[in-house]
Amino acid sequence: MNTGTKITAFAAALAATFGTAYGVGKGVGPVDEPPRAEHGDHAATAGTPEETAPGQAPAELPGGLQVSQDGYTLALETPAPPVGRSTLKFSVRDAAGEKVTAFATEHDKELHFIVASRDLTVFRHLHPEKAPDGTWTVEADLPRAGAYKAFADFKPAAKGAEALTLGVDLGVPGAYAPRPLPAPEPTATVDGYQVRLGGTLDPGKPGELRLTVSKGGEPVTDLEPHLGAYGHLVALRQGDLAYLHVHPNEGGPGPDVSFTATAPTPGTYRLFLDFRHEGEVRTAAFTVKAGDRTAAPAPSETAERDAGGHTHG
Repeated sequence: MNTGTKITAFAAALAATFGTAYGVGKGVGPVDEPPRAEHGDHAATAGTPEETAPGQAPAELPGGLQVSQDGYTLALETPAPPVGRSTLKFSVRDAAGEKVTAFATEHDKELHFIVASRDLTVFRHLHPEKAPDGTWTVEADLPRAGAYKAFADFKPAAKGAEALTLGVDLGVPGAYAPRPLPAPEPTATVDGYQVRLGGTLDPGKPGELRLTVSKGGEPVTDLEPHLGAYGHLVALRQGDLAYLHVHPNEGGPGPDVSFTATAPTPGTYRLFLDFRHEGEVRTAAFTVKAGDRTAAPAPSETAERDAGGHTHG
């Protein structure tokens, strides 16, 4: 789409459909291939049905690809916010359509809310507030027009309920020109901090990701706890924005922060590390190709600009 093309009509169409629960198909190959459909609990939106050998269980669907799962639905009340700072409202509905009001606390929060642009150059990790009726509200700064996706990561307090990550699209009206994904770099710079990425993101098996924080050439050894750990990592797959579950490992308070992550498929992923130091949370961003071992060139201007563009709410 050329610069200057208006997406107002597109956003209006999105607003008419986002309130309806729908399922999305499972990505089963490299992210540059069309997503395949999956039979069973998940409805397909594109591609052809995946062939599964007799008696073989289908692979688990990555998080964030469904607006409804296990009887819960992410209902976004503000699907077309304006450019700039605005208020987002949403709720989690149960199978009866009622707003869920009770959630288990995980990583110090009842619910984690992420908003990312479809081109993965804008990332917001927000902390909404819940009203007694189950409506969540949060202020978000969306700097450019275009297509975005919002994720709610939570666990209902109901007995037997599992942790879920649901995703829903939103569109910011205006002139839209997607930006290219920054090239893979093992070092990102944000607010004078350097964060170096080591390890691998492996397709189909757990791998360790190690992030080392320094400032002015000196290791940062007094990181502060953030969301129950010394760092919080979000990984999103380019294309469908599948949301990877990443688990922090023991350690701290720096300079190394370690996580275990599994890429569902080969492809390109965007990693966002939140870390707290001197009372402020900062985000370092990386582009990673699943299966590629990280190298060690100097940080680029692209990495510095991108890492500095993420905020928290």
